[in-house]
Amino acid sequence: MRIHRRTFGFALAAALAAGLALTGAASAQTSTQTWPGKPITFVVPFPAGGGTDAFARPLAVQLEAQLGQRVLIENRGGAGGTVGASYAAKQPADGYTFFIGAAHHAIAPALYPKLDYDILKDFEPIGVISEPPQVIVANPKIAPQNLKELIAFAKANPDKLNFGSAGNGTTHHLAGELFKLMAGVKVTHVPYRGAGPAMQDLVSGHIQLMFDGLGSSAPQIAGGALRGIAVAAPKRAEAFPDMPTAAEAGLPGYEVATWYAMWAPRGTPTATLQRMEKELRTALESTPIKEAWRRNGSGIPSLYGAEFGKFVATEVERWGKVVRDAGVKLE
Repeated sequence: MRIHRRTFGFALAAALAAGLALTGAASAQTSTQTWPGKPITFVVPFPAGGGTDAFARPLAVQLEAQLGQRVLIENRGGAGGTVGASYAAKQPADGYTFFIGAAHHAIAPALYPKLDYDILKDFEPIGVISEPPQVIVANPKIAPQNLKELIAFAKANPDKLNFGSAGNGTTHHLAGELFKLMAGVKVTHVPYRGAGPAMQDLVSGHIQLMFDGLGSSAPQIAGGALRGIAVAAPKRAEAFPDMPTAAEAGLPGYEVATWYAMWAPRGTPTATLQRMEKELRTALESTPIKEAWRRNGSGIPSLYGAEFGKFVATEVERWGKVVRDAGVKLE
Protein backbone atom coordinates (compact mmCIF):
# COMPACT_ATOMS: atom_id res chain seq x y z
CA MET A 1 0.00 0.00 0.00
CA ARG A 2 1.34 3.37 -0.95
CA ILE A 3 1.05 6.22 1.51
CA HIS A 4 1.12 9.71 0.12
CA ARG A 5 3.93 11.71 1.75
CA ARG A 6 1.68 14.66 2.43
CA THR A 7 -1.00 12.45 3.99
CA PHE A 8 1.64 10.69 6.08
CA GLY A 9 3.00 14.09 7.18
CA PHE A 10 -0.45 15.20 8.36
CA ALA A 11 -0.99 11.90 10.14
CA LEU A 12 2.39 12.14 11.87
CA ALA A 13 1.75 15.72 12.88
CA ALA A 14 -1.64 14.77 14.29
CA ALA A 15 -0.13 11.87 16.20
CA LEU A 16 2.60 14.06 17.61
CA ALA A 17 0.09 16.73 18.61
CA ALA A 18 -2.06 14.12 20.33
CA GLY A 19 1.00 12.75 22.09
CA LEU A 20 2.03 16.19 23.25
CA ALA A 21 -1.49 16.90 24.47
CA LEU A 22 -1.51 13.67 26.43
CA THR A 23 1.94 14.45 27.82
CA GLY A 24 0.81 17.94 28.79
CA ALA A 25 -2.31 16.56 30.46
CA ALA A 26 -0.24 13.99 32.30
CA SER A 27 2.24 16.67 33.40
CA ALA A 28 -0.58 18.89 34.64
CA GLN A 29 -2.09 15.95 36.52
CA THR A 30 1.28 15.03 38.00
CA SER A 31 1.87 18.67 38.98
CA THR A 32 -1.51 18.83 40.70
CA GLN A 33 -0.93 15.52 42.46
CA THR A 34 2.51 16.53 43.74
CA TRP A 35 1.57 20.08 44.81
CA PRO A 36 2.78 21.28 47.17
CA GLY A 37 6.27 19.96 46.65
CA LYS A 38 7.98 22.67 48.70
CA PRO A 39 7.13 25.31 51.36
CA ILE A 40 4.37 27.83 50.64
CA THR A 41 4.63 31.53 51.49
CA PHE A 42 1.80 33.72 52.77
CA VAL A 43 2.55 37.40 52.08
CA VAL A 44 0.96 39.42 54.91
CA PRO A 45 1.02 43.15 54.04
CA PHE A 46 1.28 44.36 57.64
CA PRO A 47 3.78 43.87 60.48
CA ALA A 48 3.33 41.04 62.96
CA GLY A 49 0.74 41.61 65.67
CA GLY A 50 -2.05 43.10 63.55
CA GLY A 51 -5.43 41.69 62.61
CA THR A 52 -4.31 40.17 59.30
CA ASP A 53 -1.40 38.48 61.05
CA ALA A 54 -3.65 37.26 63.89
CA PHE A 55 -5.65 35.15 61.44
CA ALA A 56 -2.91 34.30 58.95
CA ARG A 57 -0.67 32.54 61.48
CA PRO A 58 -3.19 30.05 62.93
CA LEU A 59 -4.39 29.34 59.39
CA ALA A 60 -0.81 28.67 58.28
CA VAL A 61 -0.36 26.16 61.12
CA GLN A 62 -3.58 24.35 60.20
CA LEU A 63 -2.73 24.23 56.50
CA GLU A 64 0.74 22.87 57.32
CA ALA A 65 -0.94 19.94 59.04
CA GLN A 66 -3.25 19.36 56.08
CA LEU A 67 -0.71 19.79 53.28
CA GLY A 68 2.37 18.27 54.87
CA GLN A 69 4.48 21.30 53.91
CA ARG A 70 5.67 24.40 55.74
CA VAL A 71 3.57 27.53 55.31
CA LEU A 72 5.78 30.56 55.92
CA ILE A 73 4.62 34.06 56.85
CA GLU A 74 6.35 36.98 55.11
CA ASN A 75 5.33 40.32 56.67
CA ARG A 76 5.70 43.31 54.30
CA GLY A 77 4.04 46.36 55.81
CA GLY A 78 3.65 49.91 54.58
CA ALA A 79 1.24 52.36 52.93
CA GLY A 80 -1.95 50.86 54.30
CA GLY A 81 -1.08 47.38 53.10
CA THR A 82 -0.40 48.41 49.52
CA VAL A 83 3.36 47.76 49.65
CA GLY A 84 2.80 44.09 50.48
CA ALA A 85 0.01 43.78 47.93
CA SER A 86 2.23 45.21 45.21
CA TYR A 87 4.98 42.75 46.13
CA ALA A 88 2.61 39.78 46.17
CA ALA A 89 1.13 40.68 42.78
CA LYS A 90 4.59 40.42 41.20
CA GLN A 91 5.53 37.02 42.61
CA PRO A 92 5.71 33.93 40.35
CA ALA A 93 2.28 32.43 39.70
CA ASP A 94 3.55 28.95 40.53
CA GLY A 95 1.25 28.06 43.40
CA TYR A 96 3.78 28.73 46.14
CA THR A 97 2.92 32.35 46.99
CA PHE A 98 -0.44 33.47 48.35
CA PHE A 99 -1.57 36.91 49.50
CA ILE A 100 -3.44 37.37 52.77
CA GLY A 101 -5.11 40.74 52.41
CA ALA A 102 -8.07 42.51 53.91
CA ALA A 103 -10.96 44.90 53.42
CA HIS A 104 -8.28 47.62 53.32
CA HIS A 105 -7.38 46.44 49.83
CA ALA A 106 -10.87 47.22 48.57
CA ILE A 107 -10.51 50.75 49.98
CA ALA A 108 -7.00 51.44 48.65
CA PRO A 109 -7.95 52.10 44.98
CA ALA A 110 -9.98 55.13 46.03
CA LEU A 111 -7.16 56.60 48.11
CA TYR A 112 -4.04 55.58 46.20
CA PRO A 113 -4.65 56.55 42.53
CA LYS A 114 -1.16 55.48 41.44
CA LEU A 115 -1.16 51.88 42.66
CA ASP A 116 1.03 49.65 40.51
CA TYR A 117 -1.30 46.68 40.94
CA ASP A 118 -5.04 46.05 40.57
CA ILE A 119 -6.70 43.97 43.28
CA LEU A 120 -9.33 42.83 40.75
CA LYS A 121 -7.06 42.08 37.80
CA ASP A 122 -3.71 41.02 39.24
CA PHE A 123 -4.93 38.41 41.71
CA GLU A 124 -6.92 35.18 41.67
CA PRO A 125 -9.57 35.16 44.44
CA ILE A 126 -9.57 32.11 46.69
CA GLY A 127 -11.73 32.96 49.68
CA VAL A 128 -12.53 34.98 52.80
CA ILE A 129 -10.75 33.57 55.85
CA SER A 130 -12.38 35.59 58.66
CA GLU A 131 -14.81 38.42 59.28
CA PRO A 132 -14.47 39.90 62.78
CA PRO A 133 -16.33 43.06 63.81
CA GLN A 134 -14.57 46.34 64.47
CA VAL A 135 -14.33 47.44 68.08
CA ILE A 136 -13.63 50.75 69.81
CA VAL A 137 -10.79 50.19 72.26
CA ALA A 138 -9.07 52.60 74.61
CA ASN A 139 -6.04 52.76 76.86
CA PRO A 140 -7.48 52.10 80.34
CA LYS A 141 -5.68 55.13 81.78
CA ILE A 142 -7.92 57.64 80.02
CA ALA A 143 -10.83 59.02 82.07
CA PRO A 144 -13.84 57.93 79.96
CA GLN A 145 -15.16 54.53 81.01
CA ASN A 146 -17.82 54.02 78.34
CA LEU A 147 -18.91 55.33 74.95
CA LYS A 148 -21.11 58.16 76.22
CA GLU A 149 -18.30 59.42 78.45
CA LEU A 150 -15.83 59.09 75.59
CA ILE A 151 -17.97 61.19 73.24
CA ALA A 152 -18.58 63.81 75.94
CA PHE A 153 -14.85 64.02 76.72
CA ALA A 154 -13.94 64.32 73.04
CA LYS A 155 -16.47 67.13 72.54
CA ALA A 156 -15.12 69.00 75.55
CA ASN A 157 -11.50 68.46 74.48
CA PRO A 158 -11.25 68.75 70.68
CA ASP A 159 -8.21 66.95 69.19
CA LYS A 160 -6.88 66.01 72.61
CA LEU A 161 -7.42 62.33 71.91
CA ASN A 162 -5.42 60.48 69.25
CA PHE A 163 -6.50 57.33 67.47
CA GLY A 164 -4.11 54.99 65.73
CA SER A 165 -4.68 52.96 62.58
CA ALA A 166 -2.91 50.38 60.44
CA GLY A 167 -2.32 53.14 57.90
CA ASN A 168 -4.10 55.64 55.72
CA GLY A 169 -7.11 54.18 53.97
CA THR A 170 -7.44 51.10 56.17
CA THR A 171 -10.72 50.13 57.80
CA HIS A 172 -9.24 51.33 61.11
CA HIS A 173 -8.80 54.79 59.58
CA LEU A 174 -12.23 55.00 57.95
CA ALA A 175 -13.94 53.58 61.05
CA GLY A 176 -12.38 56.44 63.00
CA GLU A 177 -13.48 59.00 60.42
CA LEU A 178 -17.02 57.62 60.50
CA PHE A 179 -16.99 57.82 64.30
CA LYS A 180 -15.93 61.47 64.14
CA LEU A 181 -18.78 62.26 61.74
CA MET A 182 -21.48 60.39 63.62
CA ALA A 183 -20.42 61.47 67.11
CA GLY A 184 -19.64 65.06 66.10
CA VAL A 185 -16.18 65.03 67.67
CA LYS A 186 -12.62 65.90 66.72
CA VAL A 187 -9.94 63.30 67.39
CA THR A 188 -6.57 63.14 65.66
CA HIS A 189 -5.66 60.30 63.33
CA VAL A 190 -2.17 58.79 63.69
CA PRO A 191 -1.37 56.33 60.87
CA TYR A 192 1.09 53.48 61.46
CA ARG A 193 2.65 50.84 59.19
CA GLY A 194 0.24 48.26 60.58
CA ALA A 195 -2.14 47.51 63.43
CA GLY A 196 0.62 45.78 65.41
CA PRO A 197 2.76 48.92 65.93
CA ALA A 198 -0.38 50.99 66.56
CA MET A 199 -1.50 48.48 69.17
CA GLN A 200 1.87 48.68 70.93
CA ASP A 201 1.55 52.46 71.21
CA LEU A 202 -2.05 52.19 72.40
CA VAL A 203 -1.11 49.77 75.18
CA SER A 204 1.83 51.96 76.21
CA GLY A 205 -0.33 55.10 76.23
CA HIS A 206 1.27 57.03 73.35
CA ILE A 207 -2.17 57.10 71.70
CA GLN A 208 -5.53 56.77 73.43
CA LEU A 209 -7.88 55.04 70.98
CA MET A 210 -8.17 52.55 68.14
CA PHE A 211 -11.05 51.48 65.94
CA ASP A 212 -9.67 48.01 65.46
CA GLY A 213 -10.66 44.62 64.15
CA LEU A 214 -11.49 42.48 67.15
CA GLY A 215 -8.98 39.86 66.00
CA SER A 216 -5.96 41.88 67.10
CA SER A 217 -7.62 43.60 70.07
CA ALA A 218 -9.13 40.50 71.67
CA PRO A 219 -6.00 39.31 73.54
CA GLN A 220 -5.33 42.81 74.88
CA ILE A 221 -8.93 43.25 76.07
CA ALA A 222 -8.99 39.79 77.65
CA GLY A 223 -5.69 40.50 79.42
CA GLY A 224 -6.81 43.90 80.73
CA ALA A 225 -4.25 45.88 78.74
CA LEU A 226 -7.05 47.65 76.85
CA ARG A 227 -10.60 48.67 77.64
CA GLY A 228 -13.24 47.51 75.18
CA ILE A 229 -15.61 50.46 74.75
CA ALA A 230 -18.08 49.10 72.20
CA VAL A 231 -18.49 46.65 69.33
CA ALA A 232 -19.34 48.27 65.99
CA ALA A 233 -21.75 45.49 65.06
CA PRO A 234 -25.47 44.68 65.31
CA LYS A 235 -24.88 42.21 68.13
CA ARG A 236 -22.36 41.64 70.89
CA ALA A 237 -19.26 39.57 70.27
CA GLU A 238 -19.57 36.01 71.59
CA ALA A 239 -16.09 36.17 73.12
CA PHE A 240 -16.91 39.42 74.98
CA PRO A 241 -20.56 39.28 76.02
CA ASP A 242 -20.17 42.15 78.51
CA MET A 243 -19.04 44.63 75.85
CA PRO A 244 -22.04 46.57 74.48
CA THR A 245 -22.69 47.30 70.85
CA ALA A 246 -22.26 50.91 69.77
CA ALA A 247 -26.05 51.21 69.48
CA GLU A 248 -26.54 49.94 73.03
CA ALA A 249 -23.82 52.30 74.27
CA GLY A 250 -25.32 55.43 72.71
CA LEU A 251 -24.26 55.65 69.06
CA PRO A 252 -26.96 53.90 66.99
CA GLY A 253 -26.05 53.13 63.40
CA TYR A 254 -22.32 52.95 64.02
CA GLU A 255 -21.47 49.60 62.43
CA VAL A 256 -18.18 48.74 60.75
CA ALA A 257 -17.21 45.23 59.70
CA THR A 258 -13.91 44.03 58.35
CA TRP A 259 -12.75 40.88 56.59
CA TYR A 260 -9.51 39.10 55.74
CA ALA A 261 -9.01 36.93 52.70
CA MET A 262 -6.68 34.90 50.50
CA TRP A 263 -5.64 35.54 46.91
CA ALA A 264 -2.98 34.13 44.56
CA PRO A 265 -1.02 35.98 41.87
CA ARG A 266 -2.86 36.11 38.54
CA GLY A 267 -2.00 33.13 36.36
CA THR A 268 -1.63 30.59 39.17
CA PRO A 269 -2.70 27.19 37.77
CA THR A 270 -6.44 26.56 38.08
CA ALA A 271 -5.89 23.12 39.60
CA THR A 272 -3.74 24.65 42.35
CA LEU A 273 -6.33 27.34 43.05
CA GLN A 274 -9.03 24.71 43.33
CA ARG A 275 -6.89 22.59 45.65
CA MET A 276 -6.10 25.56 47.91
CA GLU A 277 -9.77 26.54 48.02
CA LYS A 278 -10.63 22.98 49.07
CA GLU A 279 -7.94 23.04 51.75
CA LEU A 280 -9.13 26.45 52.99
CA ARG A 281 -12.68 25.14 53.31
CA THR A 282 -11.41 22.18 55.31
CA ALA A 283 -9.24 24.38 57.52
CA LEU A 284 -12.07 26.77 58.37
CA GLU A 285 -14.22 23.84 59.50
CA SER A 286 -11.47 22.38 61.70
CA THR A 287 -11.79 22.52 65.48
CA PRO A 288 -8.52 24.46 66.08
CA ILE A 289 -9.54 27.22 63.65
CA LYS A 290 -13.10 27.44 64.95
CA GLU A 291 -11.80 27.85 68.48
CA ALA A 292 -9.16 30.42 67.49
CA TRP A 293 -11.65 32.41 65.46
CA ARG A 294 -14.16 32.43 68.34
CA ARG A 295 -11.46 33.81 70.68
CA ASN A 296 -10.70 36.50 68.09
CA GLY A 297 -14.34 37.44 67.72
CA SER A 298 -14.86 36.10 64.21
CA GLY A 299 -17.45 33.81 62.73
CA ILE A 300 -16.60 31.22 60.08
CA PRO A 301 -17.13 32.76 56.62
CA SER A 302 -18.26 30.89 53.53
CA LEU A 303 -17.31 32.93 50.48
CA TYR A 304 -14.97 31.43 47.90
CA GLY A 305 -13.68 31.62 44.34
CA ALA A 306 -15.69 33.56 41.77
CA GLU A 307 -18.31 34.64 44.32
CA PHE A 308 -15.58 36.07 46.51
CA GLY A 309 -14.18 37.88 43.45
CA LYS A 310 -17.59 39.47 42.79
CA PHE A 311 -17.80 40.49 46.44
CA VAL A 312 -14.43 42.26 46.24
CA ALA A 313 -15.60 44.18 43.16
CA THR A 314 -18.69 45.41 45.02
CA GLU A 315 -16.53 46.35 48.02
CA VAL A 316 -14.19 48.41 45.81
CA GLU A 317 -17.22 50.28 44.46
CA ARG A 318 -18.85 50.71 47.88
CA TRP A 319 -15.75 51.96 49.67
CA GLY A 320 -14.91 54.24 46.75
CA LYS A 321 -18.24 55.99 47.26
CA VAL A 322 -17.65 56.23 51.03
CA VAL A 323 -14.23 57.82 50.48
CA ARG A 324 -15.60 60.31 47.95
CA ASP A 325 -18.67 61.21 50.00
CA ALA A 326 -16.69 61.63 53.22
CA GLY A 327 -13.95 63.60 51.49
CA VAL A 328 -11.26 61.42 53.05
CA LYS A 329 -7.77 62.43 51.92
CA LEU A 330 -4.37 60.93 52.57
CA GLU A 331 -2.49 62.75 55.31
